[in-house]
Amino acid sequence: MQKILRISVVLMTCLVIGYLSGMVTRESITTWYPTLVKPVFNPPNWIFAPVWTILYIMMGVAGGLVWTKLESDPENVKKAFKFFVLQLALNALWSFIFFYLHNVLLALIEVVLLLLMIYETYKQFFKIDKNAGRLLIPYMLWVSFATILTASIWWLNR
Repeated sequence: MQKILRISVVLMTCLVIGYLSGMVTRESITTWYPTLVKPVFNPPNWIFAPVWTILYIMMGVAGGLVWTKLESDPENVKKAFKFFVLQLALNALWSFIFFYLHNVLLALIEVVLLLLMIYETYKQFFKIDKNAGRLLIPYMLWVSFATILTASIWWLNR
């Protein structure tokens, strides 16, 4: 029961962060974002919500799995969770910088930091629970794509 509760708490936290990030983007998706020149590989807007929902679910399960190891490996779990919380905060911050502040260059710098924090979180999680680490791989890949997309949007609109 404790394992399910811990996974559920982290899962709900990730989904709330995702929801709040979506709230920040909502207005700009219809006003500012359409005015930007985007690369040919820019996905349609409708794809982002389902992809991010799946990624937040995977992040939450990964975080919950690591949290369940707290009693057996407290030092590494606490260290891993510091990276997890930091990358989650950076994740939310990107939406604010890009969609609310409309600062594409700062968003590009920030998404590179986010990607580095996701990679470090992946390494820390993988040491504790291999499945938790594996659950972060699609997130890392998507944010890698988001980094390229952000760089392209910055380049095309500078």
